Amino acid sequence: MPVVTLPDGSERAFNQSVSVHDVALDIGPGLAKAALAGVVNGKEVDTSFVIDADSQLSIITERDDAGVEILRHSTAHLLAQAVQQLFPGTQVTIGPTIDDGFYYDFATGHNFTPEDLERIEKRMEEIVADDVSVERIVCSREKAVEIFRNMGEHFKVQIIEDLPDSEEISIYKQGEWMDLCRGPHVPSTGKLKAFKLTKVAGAYWRGDANNQMLQRIYGTAWGNKKELKAYLNRIAEAEKRDHRKIAKKLDLFHTQEEAPGMVFWHPAGWTIYQTIERYMREKQLQYGYQEIKTPQVVDISLWQRSGHADKFASGMFTLEAEERQFAVKPMNCPCHVQVFNQGLKSYRDLPLRLAEFGSCHRNEPSGSLHGIMRVRGFTQDDAHIFCTEDQIQSEVSTFIDMLHEVYRDFGFDEVIYRLSTRPAERVGSDADWDRAESALAEALNAKSLPWEELPGEGAFYGPKIEFSLKDCIGRVWQLGTIQVDFSMPGRLDAQYVAEDGSRQVPVMLHRAVLGSFERFIGILIEHYEGEFPTWLAPQQAVIAPITDKQATYAQECADALTRQGFRVATDLRNEKIGFKIREHEIGKLPYILVVGDKEREQGTVSVRARHGQDLGSQTLDDLAARLRAEVERRGRSDH
Repeated sequence: MPVVTLPDGSERAFNQSVSVHDVALDIGPGLAKAALAGVVNGKEVDTSFVIDADSQLSIITERDDAGVEILRHSTAHLLAQAVQQLFPGTQVTIGPTIDDGFYYDFATGHNFTPEDLERIEKRMEEIVADDVSVERIVCSREKAVEIFRNMGEHFKVQIIEDLPDSEEISIYKQGEWMDLCRGPHVPSTGKLKAFKLTKVAGAYWRGDANNQMLQRIYGTAWGNKKELKAYLNRIAEAEKRDHRKIAKKLDLFHTQEEAPGMVFWHPAGWTIYQTIERYMREKQLQYGYQEIKTPQVVDISLWQRSGHADKFASGMFTLEAEERQFAVKPMNCPCHVQVFNQGLKSYRDLPLRLAEFGSCHRNEPSGSLHGIMRVRGFTQDDAHIFCTEDQIQSEVSTFIDMLHEVYRDFGFDEVIYRLSTRPAERVGSDADWDRAESALAEALNAKSLPWEELPGEGAFYGPKIEFSLKDCIGRVWQLGTIQVDFSMPGRLDAQYVAEDGSRQVPVMLHRAVLGSFERFIGILIEHYEGEFPTWLAPQQAVIAPITDKQATYAQECADALTRQGFRVATDLRNEKIGFKIREHEIGKLPYILVVGDKEREQGTVSVRARHGQDLGSQTLDDLAARLRAEVERRGRSDH
């Protein structure tokens, strides 16, 4: 007689073994119809899973994140079934879920086209309409190999042979079609009602360029058609906001094949970059940071001592000179320890906050490069705080205050907090990790901030808090981080003299607010769709005379505003004023200032704000006051 305990603490007793579906039906037919899977004693299982002993149970539906994940994984199977029915001879490989969707890799001599995706999607809908039952079968390794070898699924055979001996082998059947999978999956294909295939790409088997090239079909799946429609609208909006397209339109930067993953900044884009750098420099000074600069090329021995050479060797650019091996700096932390080590520090010197706009280079795979969002050469707003263990919480707390101020100034009010804990491969003792993780958790709790744990996602040298933002179309971007490191300072011989005269190793806090300047600027471009707030706009205003007769006055006005620190240009071209206004509106300038004979005589300018808003005639003093207020407000919404 199993007793099943539900999440609300209520219990249901049964006279015999029951499936998850049976329990859901006992609760109510509506829940039984909505059930996609269950969680029995902490493990996700199919609705067909049989409970034969007292257990904890929660039912998973499309309203749960886990339910959406199951829908996506099951839709990947649905995709694979449709492809193999339409294109006989195609082999399936892997079909995992990803953010907002899934993909499946296929071995086939056929190159899938957009028209093929339409055919595949239609066949998927037909299988859904048939509401084919999904069945889980557990079998021996030998039997599974035999099944898939007989099917000609050589990639599946490789996967099975590479699984650990302790791994349970399970196969999922949809009608006559089957696939190797851990599960769980939906009870039948009729549950899969909101999906869309999105694109095709190439992918190497197991990500190795020496292996066979496969065809990868991407898709998305949601709990209902309303959520699917909202997602597709977000994708369309994101495409419209693509930072690469806007950058070309606004002449901000470019990349080219001769320097893959490196950015060529144009004057307008570099103005944005420098504005952000000046702002961050001022903010860091307010919070007690000292700015430093460290070398770009450092002997490989330093990276070996820090542990980076072992962990990130494939991502480091190296070179040789005078029979010595060097690495181009992939991160700043080991170099900052070298600055700390110059001259013996006292406990009175701590916390010591060293900041650098550090130029770093990483050998990212060419296929992962994406505009300025994913590059090989980038600059971090990096800093390292050397402190005692007792100072960790106060330093983390102060950093969070600083981070909130910065994000609000750039127009972001919603922050997501995640605590990433120890990975399997790490340095340092468990005791050190216990103390580091506790310190970060307590700092978040002390501020009453909501946070979730990401088990195993910490850096190899320490746990970290990750700070993510939501942009205006709901996308989440991970930006800031603060990491506690008990290991690296000792590995690199950092010491200070404690109050009792003993030599102690400082704790090292790695922290960044924006991450890389390049990626952050890409996010800003897409968030604002190129319509930067006045303080960030490369050009804050343009003065356009109606005829050549006002050209001298226009230049005098521009010079007067420029002397006050504003970025103002003139448009003295021999073009009609309507043409000039339209062109600058396309350029997304905050203000277009028109001057004619009337304005020249009265010492004013006619002010047009974005989107054609006519603000009438204003004196330069009034306009300057308006610009100054906007610059001081930055991107804050609380005004």
